[in-house]
Amino acid sequence: MSTFDPWNYREESGYAQGTDIVGYKIAAVDGDIGKVDKATDEVGSASIVVDTGPWILGRKVLLPAGVVQRVDADEEKIYVDRTKDQIKDSPEYDPDVADYDEQEYRDRLGNYYGDYYKRGM
Repeated sequence: MSTFDPWNYREESGYAQGTDIVGYKIAAVDGDIGKVDKATDEVGSASIVVDTGPWILGRKVLLPAGVVQRVDADEEKIYVDRTKDQIKDSPEYDPDVADYDEQEYRDRLGNYYGDYYKRGM
């Protein structure tokens, strides 16, 4: 089993650096959860902001790029290896608060998703 790297896309995901994925649908293992609102592919800090629409009452969630299993450019869809509940229960993301870029939040989020790898999902 490889080590989980939360802030970088997996080599096997099919993501090509510089690809504009804003607007792509996000598919959890148990169904669609929303669309990409914002994305960054900076090495070591890549992430996706997902607008969940009515699914979580308009809440946005921040997903570290390491949860991306596969990017399908033809379908304009990104597959992540987490369930809807795992994503819904992730540490709160508030786009109006700048601390989502701060290390403490990023550590909490990376550890939250990384724990599933340690437990074998």
